[in-house]
Amino acid sequence: MLTILSFIVVLGVIIFVHELGHFLAAKSVGIRVETFSLGYPPKMFGRKVGDTEYCLSWLPLGGYVKMSGMIDEGTQDESTLTGAPYEFASKNGLQKMWVILAGVLMNFILAVLIYTGITAAMGVPEAAGPFVGGISPGTPAAEAGMEVGDRILSIDGVVLETWDDLLGTVHPRPAEDLAIVWNHEGEEREAVLTTLSRQAQVDGEWTDVGLIGISPQIAYRSATAREVLVSGFQGTYQVIYMVKTSLVMLFTGRASVRDLGGPVLIAKMSGDSAREGLPHFLAFLAFISVNIGCLNLLPVPALDGGHAIIILSEAVIRRPLPNKFKIALQQVGMLLLLALIIFIVWNDVQRVFGFEWLQRIFGK
Repeated sequence: MLTILSFIVVLGVIIFVHELGHFLAAKSVGIRVETFSLGYPPKMFGRKVGDTEYCLSWLPLGGYVKMSGMIDEGTQDESTLTGAPYEFASKNGLQKMWVILAGVLMNFILAVLIYTGITAAMGVPEAAGPFVGGISPGTPAAEAGMEVGDRILSIDGVVLETWDDLLGTVHPRPAEDLAIVWNHEGEEREAVLTTLSRQAQVDGEWTDVGLIGISPQIAYRSATAREVLVSGFQGTYQVIYMVKTSLVMLFTGRASVRDLGGPVLIAKMSGDSAREGLPHFLAFLAFISVNIGCLNLLPVPALDGGHAIIILSEAVIRRPLPNKFKIALQQVGMLLLLALIIFIVWNDVQRVFGFEWLQRIFGK
């Protein structure tokens, strides 16, 4: 139940903020908004206030703001375009771009506010020395019997004082044996661990790094006023950079489409973060908000980035593209997105539940 509720909150807040951006931007330049919907049709219920119908729809994987005179994936023909001044098509290129990109901007603003609030309330996180704060199952540290709270004393005879000392010793040695000594509740233990080899960016370059499967214990110190103000932008930029890096890896073949996560994985992670406490849940909400914002910028028809490309193209050629072409482009884009969503959901189900659930359903 907690997973379901937290997933609804995460998706609901992010969709609402994104669509609110489009809505407010449209209103700011005099565009009539016909529909503001959380979720995709069929409609669950709605109420019309002024020119706009506000509704909740059954498919919870997104939302939309329907503006008068805008060619999108829901447009059937050109007859809805009248040339009225309140239509999207009647606005200039800068006004159109403002309306299209306002949803993404709101996603980023939400993340900045959340990260800033977390820093103001909790302070600045720092690694509290070479202590084990978390252990990933099946990793060398887990197999060696390390536990949360243990302190790493030395690696290959090198005494460790800080977490950076540990990283500086382990990362340069992928797939190598390390003689590690650690303290567990006053008892000194030792073992030889073979590090994992994983790809990571170091100084802007992709390289193999060594890992043993542990994360640090985190301590918080009071943040200065400057750190509070800067933290929101830093946290948001770091996620944007992470998304950019992941997309580059995807398109260059360093990562597989099977590594993509979708609604099922987000739901699981929503529940996990909620169980860890409000700060973790809010940080996850900000993380997903930035991800949704970045993905909406992709130059794919039916996404905000696709609409932006059309607007830029029309600005370059100094005339509108044929409406029938834009309608067809948006509808093809939506079909491709639906196919990708189905694939990602299927991939999510396999990752989270495995194939056993299918065998139980079909009695095999």
